[in-house]
Amino acid sequence: MKPFSPPPVRAAFQSPLGPMTLAASSQGLCGVWFDGQKHQPDPQAWPHDAAHPVLLQAQAQLAQYFAGQRRVFELPLDLAAGTDFQQAVWRALLQIAPGTTTAYGELARRIGKPQAVRALGAAVGRNPISIIVPCHRVVGVGGALTGYAGGLDRKTALLRQELSESNS
Repeated sequence: MKPFSPPPVRAAFQSPLGPMTLAASSQGLCGVWFDGQKHQPDPQAWPHDAAHPVLLQAQAQLAQYFAGQRRVFELPLDLAAGTDFQQAVWRALLQIAPGTTTAYGELARRIGKPQAVRALGAAVGRNPISIIVPCHRVVGVGGALTGYAGGLDRKTALLRQELSESNS
């Protein structure tokens, strides 16, 4: 991930799956991480701004999501910290409907790079905007739950929540 310039502002969010750090740039939401997850940049040098409008919107929408009251997020996103390929993958993740999953190979085909499954998997794992850019909806062959930077237990919980909502 490219370093943020200038540094984003941050705020904390307490989710049912553990504490999270949210970050916003002047362009939009640029980070949603479970604290301590793989590939999370060190946010300690970023200023706190609990009143930042994008961070307040993200907190409210995440709270609605976890309460089962929201399935689609409506937030300005800043994906500029990724390479062009990563950004293409992250944009493709946004097209996976709530309550559904997609295999890595299928996602690679969707972005026109069917031979790039491994690179796509690495880009999915480095998604900086967990939940909102739904990398948890990508599964292995036959629906196997594979890798999630926030931990497989959280991936399982997120999918279970979304699947139960789509069946109700």
